[in-house]
Amino acid sequence: MLQLSSAARGLFLLGASAALALPATAQSTKTPKYSNEFLNIGVGARALGMGKVQVSLADNATAGYWNPAGLVNQTHKYDGVLMHSELFAGVVKNDYGAFSMPLDDKSAIGVSVMRLGVDNIADTRNLINEYGYIDYSKIELFSVADYALLLSYARKLGSVEGLSVGANGKIIYRNIGKFANGYGFGIDAGVQYNHKGWNLGLMARDITTTFTQWTINAEEYTKGVNSTVANGNDAIPTNSAEITLPRFVLGAGRRFTLPKQFTALVAVDLETTTDGERNTPISTKALSVDPRVGIELGYKDLVFLRGGAGNYQQIQDFSANSSGTYDSSWKGQYSLGAGVAVSGLRVDLALSRLAVEKLGSSSQTNSLIVSLGYGFK
Repeated sequence: MLQLSSAARGLFLLGASAALALPATAQSTKTPKYSNEFLNIGVGARALGMGKVQVSLADNATAGYWNPAGLVNQTHKYDGVLMHSELFAGVVKNDYGAFSMPLDDKSAIGVSVMRLGVDNIADTRNLINEYGYIDYSKIELFSVADYALLLSYARKLGSVEGLSVGANGKIIYRNIGKFANGYGFGIDAGVQYNHKGWNLGLMARDITTTFTQWTINAEEYTKGVNSTVANGNDAIPTNSAEITLPRFVLGAGRRFTLPKQFTALVAVDLETTTDGERNTPISTKALSVDPRVGIELGYKDLVFLRGGAGNYQQIQDFSANSSGTYDSSWKGQYSLGAGVAVSGLRVDLALSRLAVEKLGSSSQTNSLIVSLGYGFK
């Protein structure tokens, strides 16, 4: 029989307790789509350069995010990763750091920290002073940011070679300046199986559902707000809670050895959400499935080129055709990447095209991601 450490037993018991407590709170909460969506943007330039296809492949500190079961497969005793990316012409900053290490020859732990935020937002509600003049000294700056802390545990299952399991306990803090903040907690669980060049993985995010409690500072929210809000035409937010429903990612990858010390890694992920119908290639009222594919070409395990595709959505054109109807087409998110690995140091770059269309245009916004990783004994 599998023997789990006290840390693992505590993590799973905590998840079970959260699941049992859920029915009692469900009536006072809501389950919106895209809840805590900042946790699904992805981390690490290698992963983002491959179209976020990592569930079956992650084998370093980033596994704490993609699939904690992969932490026991890292090739170095200690591993750390730092990442920075900027979205929407630098308006949104996305930062990530992670560290992982083994506990023994069968188990490993990791910690990951994430922040997605927009800083220096101008609060101009008091721009006009009591005399009706503009007073720039009255402008205050605030930030909107989301934070997450992931504590990960992984263990090899001795009964089956190449099989490992893992779990995350995650703490969430979301802040909207002085106006509101939210705290949340959730559990993720993952499985990885590696055999003869094949990599298989399953990741269950928010497996117990993730509960986030929001607190609104109504007094601060109403400062300087016009009479429409006071008359009730624009409702003031109130304290509330939201539940993030589970999502499941099933992945498979295959590594090939090519002539002249070249290698190829091809992988596919199927991400299934349970929060209702989404604009994805496979969509029902209960489940929506988003397929993704990624490839990595390597030379001597030193230099790598990567590509990926996914996040396909059906976009409707805003200009009517000759018959007076509106055409629609499938648009995807494509990415390219490159990396170098020397003496434990990994430097990765990725260029990702966001699936955001300008009205009447086919142009898209590019995002540059940079990450550094280092593994050492």
